[in-house]
Amino acid sequence: MRDAVIVEAVRTPIGKGKPNGALAHVHPVELLAHTLRTLVERSGVDPALIDDVIGGTVDQVGEQAMNTTRYAVLSAGFPESVPATTVDRQCGSSQQAVHFAAQGVLSGAYDLVVACGVESMSRVPMWSNVPAGADPFGPGVAERYPEGLVPQGISAELIAAKWSIGREQMDTFAVSSHRKAAEVWESGLFDAEVAPLEGVARDECVRPGSTTEILAGLKPAYHDPVLAERFPQIEWNVTAGNASPINDGASAVLITSSETAARLGLCPLARLHSFAVTGSDPLLMLTGVIPATEKVLRRASLTLDDIDLFEVNEAFSSVVLAWRQETGADLARVNVHGGAIALGHPLGASGTRLTTTLVHAMRERNARYALQTMCEAGGLANAMVLERV
Repeated sequence: MRDAVIVEAVRTPIGKGKPNGALAHVHPVELLAHTLRTLVERSGVDPALIDDVIGGTVDQVGEQAMNTTRYAVLSAGFPESVPATTVDRQCGSSQQAVHFAAQGVLSGAYDLVVACGVESMSRVPMWSNVPAGADPFGPGVAERYPEGLVPQGISAELIAAKWSIGREQMDTFAVSSHRKAAEVWESGLFDAEVAPLEGVARDECVRPGSTTEILAGLKPAYHDPVLAERFPQIEWNVTAGNASPINDGASAVLITSSETAARLGLCPLARLHSFAVTGSDPLLMLTGVIPATEKVLRRASLTLDDIDLFEVNEAFSSVVLAWRQETGADLARVNVHGGAIALGHPLGASGTRLTTTLVHAMRERNARYALQTMCEAGGLANAMVLERV
């Protein structure tokens, strides 16, 4: 029976998604091309053997239009015969790319495939693909949700209110993310996964000196008088300090079967054990990680106690803390190398960034099983279980 294994995983450093960000001068195609080039260099594979490259990008417009992944493949110097496609499952786009890639290997459609992702939020700001005045939802959705859907920041506030997660708790979680990321950088553990680019070697948003006292001084990021009247339960505790920043970055993983890995002399980092994707309430939007975790554990025939490490994307502190309340997971095993609040959240790249960080953490900590899950706009979530081999 065929399996699917990850044999290499790399990412760029993550820059601020602003005009003065460390990677703002780099075209998104070149960001992704850099990870693809590094992936084959570190693995030693002949890129001509790659059956497909599946990439995630969220705002597919402007410099991220026209199937960005294909042009990154060409820029990376791969043979023209190597195909590529770009997918969008919002923040989980490149995790979905991992699912598709692994499922292709399991089915026999692929022998060697890359899952990857990129987002340059400095050059292609969020919502660039929705022109002013345009309605991306349509009349059917408006009829189904007559009071209207809300932005993600409001969803994060609604989650905090529903699960009674206060400002201090969210800020404490955020500070912990920065502390863990800073410690990992100082220990040199990120060196194995990060591919420096044009003089940029470290993640730009990690703040080692962050404290709850500093974060307590930040103003609410999403306060809106109209929505405050609609949702009186909101306490307006979500800030720039306990939410992920906007970022530039790219990441990639190389997936094959154990049989092909042995034939090519590749060393598997982890086996892709089980997958799940689910929909959830699009108003709360970001709670899908809860049923997705339950679903993937059921498919894997595992329990929460079997999982040594978790990666739960830190879009907002409230998302991870609500997930923790519902699952009962030990926070000491969650995002052990820091999460998106500290490292950054370059939308289309985040799925494979989490995977990259997770497989390296598994090797460092001798973990047998790990679980990755991500909330996604529209009320979606991906989850997968990895197993050390």
